[in-house]
This record gives sequence, C-alpha cells and structure tokens, in this order.
Amino acid sequence: MRLDGVLFFPVTPFGADGAVADQVLAEHVAKGVEAGAGGVFTACGTGEFNALDLDDHTTAVTASVAATAGRVPVFAGAGGALPTAKALARAAADHGADGLLLMPPYLVTAPPGGLVRYVLEVTEAGGLPVIIYQRGTARFSPAAVAELAQAPNVIGFKDGLGDFDLLQRIILTVRRATDRDFTFFNGLPTAELTVPAYRGLGVALYSSAVFAFAPEIALAFHRAVTSGDEDLTQRLLTGFYLPLVELRDLVPGYAVSLVKAGVRLRGLDVGGVRAPLVDPSPEHVAALEKIIATGLEIAGT
Repeated sequence: MRLDGVLFFPVTPFGADGAVADQVLAEHVAKGVEAGAGGVFTACGTGEFNALDLDDHTTAVTASVAATAGRVPVFAGAGGALPTAKALARAAADHGADGLLLMPPYLVTAPPGGLVRYVLEVTEAGGLPVIIYQRGTARFSPAAVAELAQAPNVIGFKDGLGDFDLLQRIILTVRRATDRDFTFFNGLPTAELTVPAYRGLGVALYSSAVFAFAPEIALAFHRAVTSGDEDLTQRLLTGFYLPLVELRDLVPGYAVSLVKAGVRLRGLDVGGVRAPLVDPSPEHVAALEKIIATGLEIAGT
C-alpha cells in the first residue's frame, strides 16, 4: 500500500443529540476524496479519537469506508488501553478499513520493549497494515522501530514529536535494517509549517488538518512544495499557516476545535467538540475566518 499526496484527517461530526452524524461525515469524506485526498485517516486525532467509544468509532469507520468507495485507502485510529486498542483494531478490520494509525497507549510511559509489544499485539489483533504514531507517551528508540519494521503488517511511522535528531537516527537505523518499503511521514499539528524541515530528512508525506476545511489551500501548498515554487510556499507559510498556528496555540485543544470550526465556516454543520476540548470563542472564530480568506486569496482560489 503506497500513500501519496495530501493525507486527509476528517473531523467527526456530532448531531444535536450528541451522537456521531454519519451522513454528515460521509459528505465530509466524499468531498475530501473528490478534492484530491491521497488517503483518509478517520477517527484519528483531528477526528477526536480521544472522545469516541467503540460504537462511535465503528460508525465513523463504516461511514468513511462507504463514502470513499475504494478510491483511496482508509485508515482508522486505534490506541489507548491495550484491550481497547485491540477491540478497535478488530472492529476497523470488520468494517472495511484498509489500515490502522496506532496512537499511544493510555497515560503510561513505557520502555521501547513495551512499546514494541504493544504495537505487535494490536497489529496481530486487527490483521491490518499499521502505521505507528510517535507522540506523547509513545517515544520509540531507533532499534525499536527497526525491529517493528521487520513485522510484515507494520508499514510506516508517523512522527508527532518533531525531534529531528531522533527521527534521523530512526530513519537511518530502519534503512540499515531492512530494504522494505517503509513509509515515514510528518504528523505534527499543522504539519505544513514544518514540511520544509521534514523534507530535508527525506520525509515528504505529511498529515493535513487544513485539508479538512480548506482543501484549496492545502492542495496549493502541496503543489508549491512539490514543484519547487518557493515564492508561493513562503507566502502561504507566512500569510496563512503562521497566523493559523499562532491562533491555534492560544488555547489547548485548538489543534482540533479550530479545524472543526473551519469546517463549519465552510458550510458543513459538523457540530462542536466533545469535552474536554472547548469550541473556539466568537472572537477566535472571526479571526479564523479572516485567516482562511487570506489563505484562499494567496492560493489564488
């Protein structure tokens, strides 16, 4: 399975009754795929994985798989307590997902050997290709990733730490240990801001939360980066992504709730976020609207 282009992380819409709004999610995903997403990562960080139970997660996976209709791969989030992660992995497989994005185990900080065991047990439970997500309490050693890269169903590594020294050592150690097609990608919040730095390490793939609410901007940035258009790349970074990150950093959790607000601003009623996240204030929504307008203008749409 090869991933390419802009990776789409849809939000999880909630209706007035608080339940997952599967039809709204299907519309959200279908529009993203039609816009040119290279893969759909449903019920992951931007999709409030932290706030979903097994039924919610299954609803999100089912709706996303149906809306994608085989056009691009669908990865589902999994993680948390080991029994929960295994149950999510099995349910994702049963409902048509193509792979898993495996997030950290709950709360505990584990040694590399424990993280290896966690990844392998969840991978075995679901039987799906797995991308490891390094962030929070899941900090892998180069040797641990090289060991996991030998497992047939562990196909990639998403970095959410931004520790470039560690990531370079992981990449080199994996490349030395195996000639498998093992994928690395940038998983920092608002990843576009660090795309030039990651590309310096040979990591071209990245997750795009912006694609969820402004695919025109996300695709314009991707085209600029991949074609070597430094002028447009820098104008988008300076005029759109930097102000967005500055707004995001004002309140914990805005990496998700601003994205959801952006989707609402673009005309799709996806509801608010679940606790413990909070929805943006009216002032911050107004600021986001201006940032989006500037980004669209720079992107030429």
